[in-house]
Amino acid sequence: MLVIVFCRYLQEAFNVPLVIQITDDEKCIFKNLNPEDSKRFGRENVKDIIACGFDVTKTFIFSNFDYVSRCSKFYENIVVTGKCVTRNKIDGTFGFTGEDPVAKYSFPAVQAVPSFSSSFPHLFEEDIPCLIPCAIDQDPYFRMTRDVAPRLGYRKPALIESSFFPALRASGKNGKMSASDANSAIYMNDSAKDIKKKINGAVSGGRDNMDDHKKYGANLEEDIPFKYLSFFLEDDAELEHIRKEYGEGRMLTGAVKMRLTRVLTEIVENHRRARAAVTEQMVDAFMAARPLPSMFE
Repeated sequence: MLVIVFCRYLQEAFNVPLVIQITDDEKCIFKNLNPEDSKRFGRENVKDIIACGFDVTKTFIFSNFDYVSRCSKFYENIVVTGKCVTRNKIDGTFGFTGEDPVAKYSFPAVQAVPSFSSSFPHLFEEDIPCLIPCAIDQDPYFRMTRDVAPRLGYRKPALIESSFFPALRASGKNGKMSASDANSAIYMNDSAKDIKKKINGAVSGGRDNMDDHKKYGANLEEDIPFKYLSFFLEDDAELEHIRKEYGEGRMLTGAVKMRLTRVLTEIVENHRRARAAVTEQMVDAFMAARPLPSMFE
């Protein structure tokens, strides 16, 4: 979600068009879902994206399943990109083996070609640079893309990558959130009760007893709630106050967890209200392949 919020910030800050790829085919290939369920989940993802506040006059959201069948240039770019990458390169980059289905080998090219403005002839008439905000696990796809782009006569895409949040119940330096462990992460559809329970169970850097806590202070490197506050708390002065007071033992773990609970509950509830206002017609509007005449204005 934070990558999407960051995209919205970039769109507002630089007043630029934004293209968002919904990889519903990836869900089908890697999650063993059927195409119908993958498409349905994809539309639900679009609702979450729209709820973040994008400008429909400057934003095109597309589904791989839908767009690749409608745009010949998009498919052409997939083919020429795929011709530039060997099976050995794919195996070495993504760890595929001979036991993996062929569909997995085709997907990296599909992930790559939205980096090229020619893949969207209804939007762009010339080759323009592309900036891709993404989580760091997507890096292999776009390193491959940067290798291929000059061979096709395209500009290399640039990336801004985010790190993973640590899991709530892992130490501060190990583990990341995982969909297989519901207690490792905060979800955008969690209730206030769920959020409070998960944060109360998070690994803290507080000491084992009050005397040690006052003497040594909290271990901020291991404290997950404080790390989350460093991401989500907008007030830098308040964050620095917590860092000092908690790190020197004058603030207790319970107070830090309570502050994080309030912050995350507000974010999730605001998103829930915004998402509830998103209609199917709004989804169709964002996903319509149409010119965006005001996208640079």
